[in-house]
Amino acid sequence: MDAGIANKKRKLEDTNGNDGQAEGGSHFVKEGPNQENHTSLMFGIKEEIGSLARTLNLFEQSKVNLSHIESRPSRRSNDAYEFLVTCDKGPEDLSDVIGQLKGVSSYVHLLSRTHSTNSVPWFPRRIKDLDKFANQILSYGAELDSDHPGFTDPVYRARRKEFADIAFNYKYGQTIPRVKYTEAEIKTWGTIFDKLTELYPTHACREFNHIFPLLIENCGYRKDNIPQLEDISNFMKDCTGFSLRPVAGLLSSRDFLAGLAFRVFHSTQYIRHGSKPMYTPEPDVCHELLGHVPLFADPVFAQFSQEIGLASLGAPDSYIEKLATCYWFTVEFGLCRQDGEEKAYGAGLLSSFGELQYCLTDQPEKKPFEPAVTAETKYPITKFQPTYFVSESFEDAKEKMRSYAATIPRPFSVRYDPYTQSVVVLDKKEQLEEMIHAMQGDLNILKDALQKVS
Repeated sequence: MDAGIANKKRKLEDTNGNDGQAEGGSHFVKEGPNQENHTSLMFGIKEEIGSLARTLNLFEQSKVNLSHIESRPSRRSNDAYEFLVTCDKGPEDLSDVIGQLKGVSSYVHLLSRTHSTNSVPWFPRRIKDLDKFANQILSYGAELDSDHPGFTDPVYRARRKEFADIAFNYKYGQTIPRVKYTEAEIKTWGTIFDKLTELYPTHACREFNHIFPLLIENCGYRKDNIPQLEDISNFMKDCTGFSLRPVAGLLSSRDFLAGLAFRVFHSTQYIRHGSKPMYTPEPDVCHELLGHVPLFADPVFAQFSQEIGLASLGAPDSYIEKLATCYWFTVEFGLCRQDGEEKAYGAGLLSSFGELQYCLTDQPEKKPFEPAVTAETKYPITKFQPTYFVSESFEDAKEKMRSYAATIPRPFSVRYDPYTQSVVVLDKKEQLEEMIHAMQGDLNILKDALQKVS
């Protein structure tokens, strides 16, 4: 993504003189400054008496301190254990101990958040690993920039802190705390709700218009009520397995995309300042619930979003930027073609009254969605988009993203296991054989079902 996007705003005037939405509520920002240098290593060793002690002694001899260590039975071998350790040194300082580890381990992987060009960046393996970075926000939260509409409003700032505290205290598996929104907050929501719902029938894609009434029926979407994240999350789980997780502000591109890999959408819970209901300098509950949520309940769109997330796991920084750009032009600002007409499906469009009208006119340029081209496209953040990418269908976009992900230089592939809500790293022949066996079982079930139907 464009450098410094977290600190830039745009104040747009739509055709009716209302302020437009800033940044389309993008969740993507430039990576922050490097934190204290640390590196994670994953390695497997045989289950033998004293094997762990001998292995850990290698770190002691190399004067490498370990700040974290965890273990589990290895999925690659029945008589081995897999260890994840976090060291207090950078990858370039671990060459000796890594060399010794390779001599006593069946495999060694370098997983680092502050990494060299030859290492694999750290990424979550289990859904509860999202707890490790969900609070590492890079902007906003309880703090506001001086040009934020609520900067001089002490009541609004205190309210934002309440929402930030909810997100900071949340852990995976907990019920999302319910919020009692004030009359002023509900009034702001109602103003936006009225404006946007006028346009949805003619401007939004059919999938969006199919799901939106279900949200009204099941989740309390109304002009006079701001829905609760917990209710919506439960609805989404029933539809596609996606869930919501409260977040206090903007995450880095890498962390936000990693959440999508587990079908988790990091959602804000606060609302924009009431003085400018048609403007927000950061994603808020209006952008999340009106723009994003409906399509995360659509199975094909949910799969497309997860494909982007899975492609990001362990990807080099340069490809994180490319994937974030693809996300920008699809999930945030995407158009699709239906029955010969262009319709909006991007959340930045579906939550912005002004840009939702503009995007379907002849003013902007329209191009077919091709990830390799889209990923290299620059975009402005101070005005409506001059260029939109049009997908033929969500299914077509998903297949194109899969093909593009295959070009990302990673020494492994990944697969999401919905039963354990974990990511499996595929880098061994035995794993692939197990996958083929499982797929053969599914094909037999499909064949049997087809015979019964016919």
